Amino acid sequence: MGCYFVKKILLFILLLSIFIPPIKAEEIKLAPNAKSALLMEASTGEIMYSRDMHVKYAPASMTKMMSMLLFLEAIEKGNMKWDEQIKVSANASSMGGSQILLETGEIMSVEDLFKGVTIGSGNDATVALAERVGGTEQHFVKMMNERAKELGCKNTNFKNSHGLDEANHYSTAYDMALIARELVKHEKVFEYSSIYETYLRANTKRKFWLVNTNKVVCSYYNKNLSSCLMERV
Repeated sequence: MGCYFVKKILLFILLLSIFIPPIKAEEIKLAPNAKSALLMEASTGEIMYSRDMHVKYAPASMTKMMSMLLFLEAIEKGNMKWDEQIKVSANASSMGGSQILLETGEIMSVEDLFKGVTIGSGNDATVALAERVGGTEQHFVKMMNERAKELGCKNTNFKNSHGLDEANHYSTAYDMALIARELVKHEKVFEYSSIYETYLRANTKRKFWLVNTNKVVCSYYNKNLSSCLMERV
């Protein structure tokens, strides 16, 4: 997802089944323009490269990794279904920034809203799902912080579900890696985030084009295929 490639924190999650020796910071400098960076072997949690990994920064749309984790866990527990229809609240439709242009009272399925989050980084779609899972976004944010603590995040505090700038909303490269490590255990993340393009409200006058801005996905996209390949590096 393009939304994860933010300037303030550059997070690398390495998904390998083979052993690679840890990289010493003095030997190589990854992501030289990033304020902090981390390279982690996802299956073991081994840190292979780091720079300022415990420094707090605003996580921007990387916040949505925790939201997505809670959405998927709610579905797996049977508390929410992919084909469930959700009525959009005024709060969700009022979100600024990246969005899928939800309208108050609009009905959309959980699956389409999740596509709006994973492909389009939709703040409105994120809040709509957050309200469904948590009852209110405020309670959902409480759930986010509780789950973060369970994962071992010691320098993270969420104030919203989408990542728009807000006072006291912060995380670190290390904590984001812990969240990402848990998130990638869910195959649905790869299924939806590897979609290059799709449409919401396809058969209506409000047809909305979703296109993936992840350069990895775009580089492997073949216009003759209905899907594309997401490489797990």
